[in-house]
Amino acid sequence: MAVRDEIVWRSGIIYFVVVLVAVAILLGILYLQYIQHGKWSAMSEQYVYKTAAIPANRGDILTHDGRLLASSVPYYTIYMDTRSTGMSDRTWSRGINGLSEGLAKILGERSAAGWKSVISEARKRGDRYFLIKRRVDYETLKKLEQLPIFREGQYKGGMVTQVENKRVLPNNELAARTVGYLNLGDEGTVVGIEGSFNKDLAGRNGIAVQQRLTGGDWITIDDASSVESRDGNDVITTIDIDLQDVATSALRNQLWKHNAHHGCAVLMEVATGDIRAIVNLEQSGDGSYHETYNYAIGESTEPGSTFKLPVLMAALEDGVIDTGDIVDTGTGSVKFYDKIIRDTREEGYGKLTVKEVFEKSSNVGTSKLVYEHYKDNPRDFVNRLYAMKLNQKLDIQIKGEGTPLIRYPGEKLWSGLTLPMMSHGYEVQLTPLQILTFYNAVANDGRMMKPRFVTAIVRNGMIIKRFEPDVIINSIASRSTIRKAKKMMEGVVENGTAINLRDASYKIAGKTGTAQIAKDKRGYRQGARISYQASFVGYFPAENPLYSCIVVVNAPSNGVYYGNLVAGSVFKEISDKVYATNFFRDYKPENKDERIASAPEAGNGYRADINEVLSELDVRYRRTANNDWVATRESGDTVRLVGVNIKKGLVPDVRGMSLRDAIYLLENSGYRVRYDGKGRVLQQSPEHGARYFEGQIVSLEMNR
Repeated sequence: MAVRDEIVWRSGIIYFVVVLVAVAILLGILYLQYIQHGKWSAMSEQYVYKTAAIPANRGDILTHDGRLLASSVPYYTIYMDTRSTGMSDRTWSRGINGLSEGLAKILGERSAAGWKSVISEARKRGDRYFLIKRRVDYETLKKLEQLPIFREGQYKGGMVTQVENKRVLPNNELAARTVGYLNLGDEGTVVGIEGSFNKDLAGRNGIAVQQRLTGGDWITIDDASSVESRDGNDVITTIDIDLQDVATSALRNQLWKHNAHHGCAVLMEVATGDIRAIVNLEQSGDGSYHETYNYAIGESTEPGSTFKLPVLMAALEDGVIDTGDIVDTGTGSVKFYDKIIRDTREEGYGKLTVKEVFEKSSNVGTSKLVYEHYKDNPRDFVNRLYAMKLNQKLDIQIKGEGTPLIRYPGEKLWSGLTLPMMSHGYEVQLTPLQILTFYNAVANDGRMMKPRFVTAIVRNGMIIKRFEPDVIINSIASRSTIRKAKKMMEGVVENGTAINLRDASYKIAGKTGTAQIAKDKRGYRQGARISYQASFVGYFPAENPLYSCIVVVNAPSNGVYYGNLVAGSVFKEISDKVYATNFFRDYKPENKDERIASAPEAGNGYRADINEVLSELDVRYRRTANNDWVATRESGDTVRLVGVNIKKGLVPDVRGMSLRDAIYLLENSGYRVRYDGKGRVLQQSPEHGARYFEGQIVSLEMNR
């Protein structure tokens, strides 16, 4: 009996515990279901759904005429949801063979049987995110979308596409360092136009809602919370890609010829300060040259003899010298304290005029002039240089500009040698672009223009922000000093150190420079070796300056290091190309209002219509082309009909046409049109001849 009671007692305890646990579970379920329902529902949403950024398409960087310098090219990753809820067994069975054959033909990698095997296995496993191919271009994507099963779309056909943009430079290394790049990692590196105009180019990211699939993969779904991205704006630069190509080729060949460490070349438009070409090349370990650093903008060095122009202009402006004054340069050397300054001609030049001192680049002559007239009042000399803005940064549109150095009397490192050393370009530091800006000001009759790299920000073909030419100072010196400076620079090429650049077709004005390169505190000499920097800076044509240019070659090592030979030859190759391609055109921007107003009423447009109008008006005309689209040109009392060339991918010239003709021509070329005003087309953006893509917008400004 006692045993039976013990069994009953133990069974009761077990029963009680089971009931207690059951009640606890029931209470827990009720607690979770009704009291903590909101909390756990929100948590489940967090782990099943999430938001992800939709990267905006980055804007393009374009040349001055609309050709691409940098663009974002879309690449696609293709997945397959083999268990897509909308995919029927009938769609699968009827399409898998065709899909496999298409994948084998378009992508390769596997045979049709191989593709069928791996996709079928993925379907058996229930893969919702089976990888088909990464880095698929747009053309291939369109082919894949036409395959069986895939052509049913994402939900019925299971094709899942993810896009990512890759930044590409269509012209490879041309102006690559100036175009720049963006690295928003730990260091946050921003370089060139990409970095400086990132806010304009970046656009605004959107928001996509994604759902987690079995296996941990995420798929984008349609949701009201999604926000579309806004693409970035385009940036129009001043770069001329054809001139950039010429400058790059000329500099690379010369660097290779002289086995130089690095070099740069910059071509600037005199009137506006627009940078038409900028090249920076550095030697790699294998001897080839690449754009790795923007030396033209960032490297401040002692310029050498190119600094003699502002030095002598300062003295001319102060009235202490004139170009006809005589200087005795003796036998080619002069001593200041313990420092001997020498001319390149060992026997010296004897007596020279100030103009000849500049033409022959006499170190002795310039140092004597400056020391004689400013040794007792060096502040007057430096103040004059400061007044010409040589001590200030240019505040250009690209980050990384080097800081100019022109010491002031009384500073720690100022000494009795500073004046004679400054006179021929030592104990001062300037970047190549800063030197070029000064010489460009002389070419521009004294007006100093800020170098311009970007002219406009464009959105959907419409200019939303324009950067006008910027004047740093209206005159760096008096007209008399500017006139004398120009004569001295012309003399350098006609009679002086750059006589090898003299050309019968057009005149060049400029200055050579050959400077020793200081190695930090170790001085200019390393054992028996001295490194040099060769440069040439000037403008052309001398009688009506249109372009200025500087070329700097650092550390040529094949025995030739003079500026006229090493750098001057690059300058000449660039100027010859510019002359050949541009000088037979009308450089001055034509007044479009006057041109359209003075043309016959027929204007420009469809040839048959214009013939009819001219005949009705009894106007004599002569046809020089059989093109369907023509432009009218006045020639005395006769109108010439000149053909308008229509090339695929290039924007046609519709200026002077009626709105009807302009829209017809542009839309038939694949562009969309926006216009403002009435009458005939006064201006178009982008300009004619620009490389543009179908579907993009061409904006027309009408002659009201």
